[in-house]
Amino acid sequence: MPKSWGESVATHRSAVRDAIKDATWSLVHEHGAAGLSMSQIADRVEISRATLYRYFPDVDSILVEWHTDKVHAHVTQLRHAAADVTDPAERLAAVLTCYATIARGVPRGGELATLLHQGAHLEQAEQQVLDLFAEAITSAVEAGAVRGDVAPADLARYCLYALAAPGGSEASGAVLVPVVLAGLQP
Repeated sequence: MPKSWGESVATHRSAVRDAIKDATWSLVHEHGAAGLSMSQIADRVEISRATLYRYFPDVDSILVEWHTDKVHAHVTQLRHAAADVTDPAERLAAVLTCYATIARGVPRGGELATLLHQGAHLEQAEQQVLDLFAEAITSAVEAGAVRGDVAPADLARYCLYALAAPGGSEASGAVLVPVVLAGLQP
């Protein structure tokens, strides 16, 4: 098989997977997750159910893969926020602000949140976020901008849980960042 043929097939399959995930998420927003069927998804994507089943075994697997993609995108977004700032204190503030914004957009509670907020993909992503926070905190400690009497890993966990606390509006994330930063002061 020529390389270009293989690449075009892989590109097509990837595009179909993405269309399936996008359609599923769209249907969840329109009608909710309860009762969502593979037939509805196939109709929305304009493929047969048989084709849909070649890509995913059930609705839950589609949603979990969609969520995994989003989690990876959020981690990448946090890495960019960290990379864009050189001053350690400002970098920490940028990373925490970015995370607070992301956290406020995450659905909480209900059947969908229960399905999506579990599993290895989420544990790995949380560890990546904690590591990123700890790196930013360590740099800020070395610059004298953050307290050094508590381990950076513990401070990272404090930041994560304080900013991801359920409830509140998107604006409350922006309000919490200075409160969290104040708790990190030497």
